[in-house]
Amino acid sequence: MAMALLGYVGGSDPRLLAEMRRLQQRVQDLESELVRIQAEKDALKAAASHDRIMESVDAHQAEPALT
Repeated sequence: MAMALLGYVGGSDPRLLAEMRRLQQRVQDLESELVRIQAEKDALKAAASHDRIMESVDAHQAEPALT
């Protein structure tokens, strides 16, 4: 009786299974994109930090290198 109430009479609906597979694939695609975007963000953040460090160094005030 409980199975009938949940809609399992006659076995699994192929349309429901196909939709579930499609949604699972979409979740995997979105997770992959999130990882890629986070890596890109980290790289941009590191580059921006490097640029700020380079801007903070005043070449006119820096001491000459020892030779």
